[in-house]
Order: sequence, then C-alpha cells, then structure tokens
Amino acid sequence: MKIGYDGKRAMRNLTGLGNYSRLVVEAVARHCPDCRCVLYTPDIRENTRMETLLSLPNVNLRLPQGNGIMAHGSAWRTLGITSQLRKEKIDLYHGLSNELPLNIKGSGIPSVVTMHDLIFRRMPGCYTLPDRFLYNLKYGMSCRIANRIIAVSKRTKDDIVEIYGVDPDKIDVVYQGCAEVFRHTATRNTLAMVREKHRLPTRYIVQVGTIEKRKNLELTVRALSALPSDVHLVAVGRDRGYLEHVRRIASQVGVADRLHVLDSVTMAELPAIYQQAAAVAYPSRYEGFGIPVLEGLESGRPVVAATGSCLEEAGGDAAFYVNPDSAREMAAALAAAMTEGPALVSRIALGKRHASRFNNADIAARIEAVYDRTLSARG
Repeated sequence: MKIGYDGKRAMRNLTGLGNYSRLVVEAVARHCPDCRCVLYTPDIRENTRMETLLSLPNVNLRLPQGNGIMAHGSAWRTLGITSQLRKEKIDLYHGLSNELPLNIKGSGIPSVVTMHDLIFRRMPGCYTLPDRFLYNLKYGMSCRIANRIIAVSKRTKDDIVEIYGVDPDKIDVVYQGCAEVFRHTATRNTLAMVREKHRLPTRYIVQVGTIEKRKNLELTVRALSALPSDVHLVAVGRDRGYLEHVRRIASQVGVADRLHVLDSVTMAELPAIYQQAAAVAYPSRYEGFGIPVLEGLESGRPVVAATGSCLEEAGGDAAFYVNPDSAREMAAALAAAMTEGPALVSRIALGKRHASRFNNADIAARIEAVYDRTLSARG
C-alpha cells in the first residue's frame, strides 16, 4: 500500500501537531515495512526531529510539482496536490492535522483525516475571528468529505458529531501516544546536566505547554501560594502573550520568586525535567487529548489535571483531577501528589501501567485498521 501524508506539520512544527505527524508516520512505517509512506510538504526546512523518520527505507518526501499558483503553498495543499497524488498512484491519503485537500473526494483517492480538537468552537475567545472562520470552513469541510475520521479522543469525537453533524460510525477513536524518549529513564549524568543547565530548583512542580490563557498556568501559580515555601513551579513553554499576566498573579500571591519559565527546552532534555519533578500539573481548560498528562505518567510522576474536556481519558484512574477554577482543589491535589508513602508509590505504578496502553505499535495497528476499513468500503 502506498500512503500519502500531509507532511507540512511534520516538517515545520517541533511540538504538538508536528510530534503527532512524525509519530504516526514512523509508527506505521515500522509496523508495516511493506507500506510506502510518502510525506507531501510545501518546502524543506531544517528540522533535526525528521532525521529518524527519514532514515526509514520506506519513508520518502515529496515537494510540489508543476508550475503556476496551484504548485505553491496553501493553494497546493488545498487543491493542487490531488493531481500529484493521482500521478504518483497514492492508494490512500491521510491528512494528519485536521485538514484534507478540498477536492480529494472528486479525485477518487480514499482519504482519512485526523481531527485533534475543535477548541476554537468550544473556547472561541482564545482565537481571532478570521482564524475561527477559516478553521471552521476547512475543518468542517474535511470532516464531511473524508471517507473516515480519526479522532484523538472520545471528547473530540463527540465534538465532531455535535458541531458538524457527522455520523459517529464514520469516526474511529485512536488515542495519541507520546515520544519514545519519555519511556526511558534519563541517566544520572543527563539528570545532573539538565538540572544545572536550566537551574532547576531542588523541589518543583512542572507544567508543560504553551503559555496561553487556555492552558491555565494561572491556576497552578495561585495554588503554589498554599504549598510549602520550598516548592517551586517550573513552566516549560513558549509565551503567547499571557506570561505577563501570570507574573502579575505570581507577584500578587507572593510566589514571584518561585516561578521559573523555560522556553528553550529540547525534546531530549524534557524527560529529565519531568523525571526530577515532585509532581506534574496540567490544568488546561480544554484539550483534544492532553499529551503532557501521558508524558508525566510515562515519566513516573504523579499528575494533577483538570476536569471538563478529555484529560480524564489521557490520565485514566492514575491522575488526580480538579476543577479548573478552584485553586483550593489544585493546592490540595498537588499536596497529595507530593506526599511520599505507599499511596504515592501505588499511584505512580498505576500511572506507568496506564501509560503502557498508549504504545506506538498498538497505535500503528489501530491506524492501519482504519486504512483497511477505508479501502474495503471503497471496494
């Protein structure tokens, strides 16, 4: 089988959709060595995270072919790519990040689209009006024209059914996994190097994710003020204009000197930061899946997450859950998560067992089953 993939995010994004795209293609390529995986990308950019993927013998890159406007950028991804897919005899096309070419249905090529979330509809205030309009147009159309849809959580599936009126039988839930690097214990030298490089506090809570309103770092900062003074908070992520607000809150509640923000952590360093934390916080108000919850559990740390979206799916019975508006609940849960004893040991072991359900071989097998179902339906 020759599978075409939308490779834009794999090539350009170092986190989020980029990680998912690389993980899926690598997992499928390894699990099905007879499959040919072709990533279609508008351009080539320097990205060291592509090295492992492109070293696989059955993975290739393709750039736009032809001349004119349809061979460039968004126009190529949206419309022009389909003629190239036909020419290169692609058996199935998988849009890895919420989108498909709008003319894929008429091309005769079966298609699958992965939908990560519809947060722009659930929390519209976090997006500009033009972005909401464009996402709604592209994502809604992609859901309607796809032969099958992969949703990364039951919450996302329910949102697709409710918002776009899609038949639930057309949607398969295939949970995300996390990178293999989180499944390995960092060496003592690596732990020490990362601690020194990023000046990590002796005892800290870590929260990983873009620093924006939806991720709710403010809640963890407020909860920090109710925890012992030797407990610090390490926030790992890029600021999207929300950090100044968070710092003001930290000053108001008296923990400004206990808040540490890291915006240049590499993927190789991140497991060592998780593994040395006393607890992992992820009180995001809405997510499609919530990878940091899984990364924390895989790292052998207790995790505190928020209710209200899909984080209970990512954390199962292993995580603590709190109301995303209750600093009191957050502080109590973090205190419990950091209390040493048999209960904590049992919870960490439960977390490791839960995380093992999201291994990449199983994910590849489930995705291949979706491909088979798609092709069978087309005869």
